[in-house]
Amino acid sequence: MSEWQTMTSVEGLPLLGGAGRFRVPARTGSGLLMEIEYPAGVASPEHSHDHDSFVYLLSGHLRGTLAGEQCELLPGQTLVHPKGVVHSVEAVETSRWLEFKAPPTLPVA
Repeated sequence: MSEWQTMTSVEGLPLLGGAGRFRVPARTGSGLLMEIEYPAGVASPEHSHDHDSFVYLLSGHLRGTLAGEQCELLPGQTLVHPKGVVHSVEAVETSRWLEFKAPPTLPVA
């Protein structure tokens, strides 16, 4: 398993309200599994990716947007944001999730 790294931006845009952290427990040529944690109040601005992402919330409470629609995620729930779909996320409380990206793309810390 990889070491935790600080995350201050996503897709070149600074996180709002502070910094998160991430690690990469698994990676192949076709996909990447990340574990991500945001403290309460940390948010990503609206952005999109050049890959599909599958999110599974382990703990906490996330609120955000997906293709212009409001959404909330509680532990045990999943969210998919396909390639090119604009989305954002805010940690209502300290939140930790797994995110699978295909093809694999690491955030810029």
